[in-house]
Amino acid sequence: MGTYRVVATAGVFEPGFRGGGPIRSLRFILDTLPGDLDVTLVTRDRDLGSSAPYPGLSGTLLRRDGRSAVFYLNPWAPRHWARLVRHVRVRPVDLLYVNSLWSLFSVLAILAVALRLVRVGAILVAPRGELSPGALAIRATKKRIFLALWAPLLRRLRVRWQACSGLEERQIRANLPWAQVMVNGNESPVPADPPPPVVAHDGPLRLVFVGRISPMKNLSTALEAVAGVTRPVEFDIFGPPEDPHYWSRCRRLIAAMPGHVRVRYLGELAAADVMPTFSRYDAFLFPTLGENFGHVILESLASGCPVVCSDNTPFSDLIADTGGMVVRPATAADLSRALDLLADRTPAERAEAKATAGRRYRHWRQRHRELHVLEHARQFCR
Repeated sequence: MGTYRVVATAGVFEPGFRGGGPIRSLRFILDTLPGDLDVTLVTRDRDLGSSAPYPGLSGTLLRRDGRSAVFYLNPWAPRHWARLVRHVRVRPVDLLYVNSLWSLFSVLAILAVALRLVRVGAILVAPRGELSPGALAIRATKKRIFLALWAPLLRRLRVRWQACSGLEERQIRANLPWAQVMVNGNESPVPADPPPPVVAHDGPLRLVFVGRISPMKNLSTALEAVAGVTRPVEFDIFGPPEDPHYWSRCRRLIAAMPGHVRVRYLGELAAADVMPTFSRYDAFLFPTLGENFGHVILESLASGCPVVCSDNTPFSDLIADTGGMVVRPATAADLSRALDLLADRTPAERAEAKATAGRRYRHWRQRHRELHVLEHARQFCR
């Protein structure tokens, strides 16, 4: 069997970090390639929401190792497209691996195949949670119209689909009953290090939110929940504000907090800082409207930080088993009651909960290993 050549697309990749979990998924995929796979990832030459390209990378093909490379594309630069097309056409492409259903990169790549500008053996689409009910409810009319127009072409091209969980598989089939779906969520490493040491602390319950500040991640409900807690609480927020109107709403909620609640916005986190940050807190408050995978949940648990979450992720059982709380439904009032229970714990009980989360997560991750995503795709797309 010869080398299996893959061209992948993603709207954002390293050194960017604002795209969250999909960046970490793709990094893990590229870092763990089987020996006979060759992958070129085509991505935008700047971070999500940024107007400035990465220094020295725009229009370049960066070799990561002998079997993977990243092409940093400015979509409005014709020379970049010419360079990319020359690279892609050097050898046959076995698989086009498209990350996102809606992004410009995804649409253009699939149109190129449909117009026979590029020939590929198969197409695999990873919608990355974009077909969840919560995601579809945001700009719903626009998305429904696009899907109605786009789906027939995807079906004609015999596109296959990757779901990161059984939950996402059901969401894909609910919108595209004809879809052929591959379920594979093997996109996060087992941490090489043991959980960080836990030191009990006096004082208020320390909560954290890490994620994009957008309606999908539901920070506003987290803030309403914190405002309703009857015990002293400290709540720190990290992440890029994606939606100015939504962020304004969140800031109004922060300004109206009662005196026993302290809320701080502490800016954005680089990927390398996420786990060390989680390790400093008693719980991660995350009432998300939907996650197809939820890297940030696994990073929290790996850091020894229990999770208080909605039931809109694939990890409800794991969250409960690692000492967190799955709140159903994740209303502000119900979340407030859950947080009051955490705030009533003694310092020793909080420390033990953190140690338990880190230990049990590692046991779970060791038991849940799957075939490499692209090796699975090679077998699935035959």
